[in-house]
Parts: sequence; C-alpha cells; structure tokens
Amino acid sequence: MLLGKYHIVIFKEGRGGSHNLRLRGWLGIIGFVCAALLVVCNVWLWDRYQQSRKLETRLLEAEKTIDEQSTQLLSMVGKVREVTADLSRVRQFDTKLRLMMNLDTELTDVGNAGASNGAEREALPLHRQALAARKMYAFLRQLADDVRLEEVTQQDLLRVLRENRDTLSAMPTIWPVEGFISSPFGYRSSSFSGRGEFHKGLDIRARTGTPIIAPGKGTVSFAGGDGAYGLSVEIQHSRTITTKYGHLQRIIVREGQQVRRGDIVGFVGSTGRSTGPHLHYEVKLAGVHVNPMRYILN
Repeated sequence: MLLGKYHIVIFKEGRGGSHNLRLRGWLGIIGFVCAALLVVCNVWLWDRYQQSRKLETRLLEAEKTIDEQSTQLLSMVGKVREVTADLSRVRQFDTKLRLMMNLDTELTDVGNAGASNGAEREALPLHRQALAARKMYAFLRQLADDVRLEEVTQQDLLRVLRENRDTLSAMPTIWPVEGFISSPFGYRSSSFSGRGEFHKGLDIRARTGTPIIAPGKGTVSFAGGDGAYGLSVEIQHSRTITTKYGHLQRIIVREGQQVRRGDIVGFVGSTGRSTGPHLHYEVKLAGVHVNPMRYILN
C-alpha cells in the first residue's frame, strides 16, 4: 500500500486549471527518512555544540585558575625571599653580638639560599607549578625550623646580654661621627708615600666642626696632641677595649673624665698628618687593633 502509486491533483483558485503530480510511495518514505535524519543530525550537532561550549568555558576557567596560581606562587616566592633576607639579617646581627660578647670567634656570612633558587618571573606550565609548589612548601617547613632554632639561640644570647649589661653599655656600638668611610680598616696605599701600609682604623670623612661622640661609656685615658694623630682622644671602655679619635679640631673632654654613650668628646678637624678634615677612628682589643666595624651595630 505504502509503495503504491499516488496521483495528486492541485487546483488553482479563480481561473481554474489544475496541476497533476504523480508520486510513488517509496519517494515519500525516502523524504520522511531524510527529514528524520536531518532532525536527528540537528539534535546531535546542537548537543555537540553545547558540549563544546561547556568545554570552552571550563578551559577558560582552568586558564584563569592557572594564571591566579602563577601569580600566587610568584607572590609566595617574593614573601619567602623577604623572610629569608630578614632571617639572614637577624643571624648576622646575632653573630655580631656573639662576637662582641666573645661567644664566637668570627663573623659568618649568611646567604639567601633557597628562595633565590625559586620560581622564575614567568608563567610556569601546570606540572612545573605543582613541582615548584611542593618545593616551596618543603622550603617553608625548613624555614620554620630555622626560625624556631634561631629563637632558641636568641633566647640564649638575651640571657648572656642580661648578665653582661655593664659590658654591653661600654661596647663602642655606634658611629662616633656622621660621615662616610674614605679609608677602611686594613692594608691600603699610603696617601703620602704611595706605598702599601696597614691602616689601623677607619677614616670617616666629615665637615670640619662636626661633633664626635663617645660610642660607649668609659673613661678618657688621653686627651691632647699625639704626633701624626694631631689632637686626639683615647677612651678606656673596659679592661680590654679602648678607642681612639685622631685629627680633631678641638677637644672638650679631659683625662680621667667619665663619658657615656652619646657624649660629645670633640669636633672633626685636620690636625696632625692629614690630607683633609676627617676622623681617624681606632678600636683596640687587649692592645691589638681590630676592625671597628666588628662592634658597630647602627
């Protein structure tokens, strides 16, 4: 029945006339199947389109998450570097205090290892981000252990400082004058002969008349002219530590006078063997010249 022949007559309204269409049944079936396939294909394509839209949205969200994680990772690296630098400064300060209190024998240089080898300043692939994050957390755990260990050593140092307050107050721990170092402690070429010589202190360049202060409490053991040093002052801070100030313009303390940290002892000048206004500053430990930077904390 369905595969039979069909005769369709179409009449025109008004003028009359008609058109005749002759169809076979199998053509209708084919048309129906094609229409059904078209509908099915449209539904499938719409579903695939919706899935692709969802995947695209997820991909954009994943990329956004990766960018945020990269930013957070780089920020964490920066903070870890700051904490490491702070810990390094604390350790150096601790070492310096211990050296001053004769608890250690020499200064140690604490570097910024660890964080400085961290993530680079660029976006990392996802697998590298995960690896960097694991390394970062491991480093943070190690850093936390270092901080706790440093707290223990700081407590030990504070105990020693409390027991030696008088000794610490006599330490020459501040700059005796405001200026800049024109010649450091150690070997140098002589400004007069041009030959190598050992410089026993620091030359601190400053304007004539700049106040010179005592870097720690003590007793003035010498005040007056001293050959190449010109007008100079010496302060006995303890049984083993003395400081000397040379090339002064004017001295305002006298021998035997007690001074405290911050008291003015004289003014910068260019007396004696000098090439210009500056302070020659020396520190001696048990009669041996040492680098004044060993004691300066500010």
